[in-house]
Amino acid sequence: MKINTALVLLCSQLMIVSCKKDDKKPIQDQANITKDSVKTVKAEEEIDFKNFNIYNVSTVQRKDLMDTFISVSDIYIDKNAVPADFLKKQKELPFEKMSYIELDGSYRKKMLDGIHVTENDSLYLYNYETNKLQKTPVNKLKAVAYLSPYTVEGDEIDSDSYMTGFQIDTKKGNDIFDKYMNVIAYFGNKNPFVENQMKMIKWEKASADIQKKYFAGSTLKYGGTYLYKYENLTYYVQDLLEEYGTQERKLVVINDQNEKIFEKTFTIEDGAEFNPLEKMENSETNYYAQWTGKLFKGKAPVVFNFTTPSFGCPVITFLNKEKTELNINCDNRH
Repeated sequence: MKINTALVLLCSQLMIVSCKKDDKKPIQDQANITKDSVKTVKAEEEIDFKNFNIYNVSTVQRKDLMDTFISVSDIYIDKNAVPADFLKKQKELPFEKMSYIELDGSYRKKMLDGIHVTENDSLYLYNYETNKLQKTPVNKLKAVAYLSPYTVEGDEIDSDSYMTGFQIDTKKGNDIFDKYMNVIAYFGNKNPFVENQMKMIKWEKASADIQKKYFAGSTLKYGGTYLYKYENLTYYVQDLLEEYGTQERKLVVINDQNEKIFEKTFTIEDGAEFNPLEKMENSETNYYAQWTGKLFKGKAPVVFNFTTPSFGCPVITFLNKEKTELNINCDNRH
């Protein structure tokens, strides 16, 4: 099938530049936060998860340009998201002209209302690898719609054929891909991110007794057992294999009192794949590596990127008893 645009879904990833000084204020004497901060946070710091959405950044090819774009179509679902008059012209206009629309007026307002965002809010783009934050007023962003890459010339085009959202950047060349790796986006009136607390997990081999202590009893074949330490926490991972590779990946997290505070079994369904485990000896960044740390104000540490979904979007898992998960909206139409 011929795809008219090149869409790259960058899971858990965005751009970053510096932002204004008042957005970089430490959270409750962040420099003096102790390891116990993994266990306790002040209630007033907590972010409200009602209508709380985070997004990844996509890259769309438009002639010789590469546009970076945040689609909000997972949240904003409207049969009249793009102008009806424009859709009626599809037999008169070249397919190329149909592939991109700038939205303004009532269409922009409907989109903002649909995602519970106002013109007075800001877009926060946070790169958790480089610890850089970019804040942009929403009223400075261009509201746009791109045809889905699965819409091809000759198809009947309607509102559902489009990904609606905001254009963030546009450049020639492919170097824009790396610029927006390891970034997540949020729209709102305050910065929800804890800065400089995320770490890329680089796994070490764990001793044989760890497998028996925490992962005994599986009927699957045992693969590698690995560990990683973050502040007062130790993470253990066990791969469990079948004939064609890893079938399950079990995670156990232990605190400094040797108490198990979290466990989860990762599986692959519907075409999903396990991401490779980054090893200590490889110092280069792996864009599919796992990450952990304190990412959101007033919330437990998180882990993510153990799997890459084929359908649906990646999730961020909080290291709490409820095993809370937060979807990264990615407009995956696969």
